Amino acid sequence: MVSQSRPAVTVTSGRVAFFDLQRQQRRIHDDVRARMDAVLNHGQFILGPEVSELEAKLAAYSGVPHAIAVSSGRDALMIGLMALGVGPGDAVFVPAFTFAATAGAVCSVNATPVFVDVDPDTFNMDPADLKRAVDEILAAGELTPRAVIPVDLYGLPADYEAIGAIAAKHGMTVFSDAAQSYGGRSGNRRVGGMAPITATSFYPTKPLGCYGDGGAILTDDDAIADAVRTLRSHGRQGTGDVAVRNGITGRLDTLQAAVLLAKLTIFEDELERRDVIAARYDAALKGIVGVQKRPQGFFSGNALYTIKTADRDRLKVELDAQGIGNAFFYRVALHQHPAFAAYPARPLPISEQLAETVISIPMNPDLTDEEVDRVIAVVKAFAG
Repeated sequence: MVSQSRPAVTVTSGRVAFFDLQRQQRRIHDDVRARMDAVLNHGQFILGPEVSELEAKLAAYSGVPHAIAVSSGRDALMIGLMALGVGPGDAVFVPAFTFAATAGAVCSVNATPVFVDVDPDTFNMDPADLKRAVDEILAAGELTPRAVIPVDLYGLPADYEAIGAIAAKHGMTVFSDAAQSYGGRSGNRRVGGMAPITATSFYPTKPLGCYGDGGAILTDDDAIADAVRTLRSHGRQGTGDVAVRNGITGRLDTLQAAVLLAKLTIFEDELERRDVIAARYDAALKGIVGVQKRPQGFFSGNALYTIKTADRDRLKVELDAQGIGNAFFYRVALHQHPAFAAYPARPLPISEQLAETVISIPMNPDLTDEEVDRVIAVVKAFAG
């Protein structure tokens, strides 16, 4: 990866944006324009050469043989479930504290999402509660445990070793939802190579984001990869017009692949900067507010930096007043969403508590030290 210097930014008003993609765009403007112009010149707007180049680079980065670019992170989850043959009568275990797309993709293939509580420190799926949830489904005898979708919340990889052991015992596939964590790792394993199949998102605000919707599926399984490639193009194989499976329109646009190729040249540099910012927040805010615990050997993609406090709503008012960008990720646990009211209900106290106490503060690689210190000062003054 090629490091590119960041333009000097002077903070005069004390305002700090939650997301700021314009600074990054100024750094890579010429490269993005050149790559997009190349697409306009060759005119292969669907599955052009940039898509193949991107897929090869994503696969190499994650250490897996297959990366298949698709139209969004949500479509990546749905296509992956379709490739696994998940459908009616199948139980798919998902964390209750995450974005709605994880459970929504399960519903889209007519399977049943079963909500699992999360760890109060890492905010990721709790393996102990996963075991309880699986045992409850087996005891009820109405559904077949088929897959588990851990989410790498805020960029931190889930506990795939413990979750994988439970899944293996019950013949389930682990399907990683890495929408926020591309670039993260555990030990020597990078996101994309921690589970048999992984879905990620290239939504603009992700650590690796395009200028629209986009996503990818990564796998080391040849059969899954072949199925995904067929499913993303109407279920057709090769250039023929005969559908061999019931697929969807799920391809990544070539122009978006061009943008992602430009962003890959600075990706490693940006991950390092995100990690520096997260460490700066950790050092200043631990013991003042709750921070996400990163187990030893785990490295987050740091898509979001999220703190927890019983005074979350009052803190938001203060951050807004001081011009500090912030947002709630997430304010309602999934089992409390109206869209999922018909699915199995069980006690999920940690997810409900986190939904009432977390707030995300600015995190992006173009934040200056001055801006980070400004955020820290406002949070500390409020908590003090």
